[in-house]
Amino acid sequence: MSVTTTATIASFGGKLLKLSHAATTTKCEMKFNLYLPPQAQTQKVPVLIYLSGLTCTAENCSEKGFFQHGASKKGIAVLYPDTSPRGLNIQGEDDAYDFGSGAGFYVDATKAPYNAGYNMYSYVTEELPKTVFDAFPDQLDASRVSITGHSMGGHGALTLFLRNPGKYKSVSAFAPITNPTNCPWGQKAFSGYFGDDQQDKWKQHDATELIKKWAGGPLDILIDVVCAASPQPSCLQLTIYDPKSNLIHAQGTGDNFYKQGQLLPENFEAAARDAGINGLNIRYQPDYDHSYYTMASFADDHIEHAAKYLFA
Repeated sequence: MSVTTTATIASFGGKLLKLSHAATTTKCEMKFNLYLPPQAQTQKVPVLIYLSGLTCTAENCSEKGFFQHGASKKGIAVLYPDTSPRGLNIQGEDDAYDFGSGAGFYVDATKAPYNAGYNMYSYVTEELPKTVFDAFPDQLDASRVSITGHSMGGHGALTLFLRNPGKYKSVSAFAPITNPTNCPWGQKAFSGYFGDDQQDKWKQHDATELIKKWAGGPLDILIDVVCAASPQPSCLQLTIYDPKSNLIHAQGTGDNFYKQGQLLPENFEAAARDAGINGLNIRYQPDYDHSYYTMASFADDHIEHAAKYLFA
């Protein structure tokens, strides 16, 4: 499938490409960004997929997340998809910031009318990677792919990783929505995309539920939670750590959405502990919030984490 290049921007020695293609899963033109590090000029490089949060597009992190800095040093391409289909003209899809446009939640909707195009799970796991690897066969190594994300995108990264053992070399997340079946954002999205009577479907896209049944081997889960100015005693303590595994999660507790109960990393931690998973490492970071200032501060950590597995 053909890819159109709308801009090429020099960045940290590499090139940030602004691209688009006609997607069959979402039934619309999808825009995305791809960062090719300088190493891609002479060899195939691995790929880190970055999933963005509510209201975001491919532009936000590529302009403000500073992933290209670490990626250029390590020789990792970064793929930035959009967060939903655009312009399907579904009634109500543009009415709220947390549902519809910009809020695809990385699921395949089964409830009408959103089942007519809101298929971000299939788009991110299948169609977009195939499109990109076909378009850049000399630059990208399809056998080495990791995934990361922020907020709604952190939810996407965790669930896509946990649902597809072996598909991604590693996963990481910034302030992810880890238990969407029990938070307002997730309940609104899942009700609209699946229906209130589809609770089993909800659980299939909930990282806290998925980790209870994880059987894909050891995990390396780092959770950075931003603490308030006067953190709770648990803040800054690292919980369980296994350097042989491959899941990282970053969270800040100066994050208003954390305080409002939208993210619920504690539930994720408890589920992993109860399942006997040794590899959950939660770092509570004082004062950081839900913004790209936080992601820019820890982007190199996530690149380093992905590099451990992409180059293993």
